[in-house]
Amino acid sequence: MKHSSRSSTLYDARVPVTSHRAGNPNRPEPPRGHSACGRISTIARGQGHGFIRLADGRRIFFHRNDSQGGVFNELAEGDAVSFHILEDVVSGPRALTVRRQARAGKSA
Repeated sequence: MKHSSRSSTLYDARVPVTSHRAGNPNRPEPPRGHSACGRISTIARGQGHGFIRLADGRRIFFHRNDSQGGVFNELAEGDAVSFHILEDVVSGPRALTVRRQARAGKSA
């Protein structure tokens, strides 16, 4: 009976423990946040970013790469948007997956 080269133990001190995610186990988890809605308060097209005002008065930063479907150039101040807030303790809150909400009176 041959012994295989693999050990039957669950833990080997010589092998670093990594995530058990499929695909790229060493790649960090993508950022996630909680869902929110707000209105575009400021947009700086030349600089590629803007700010969203929440109902509680907070301003949330977003970058053009965080808008979905190439809508950054179509956004205007006052547009209602939905997004995810990533609370970053270093740089402050940031909006991810920014999407313009359907405008009232327009059919989809």
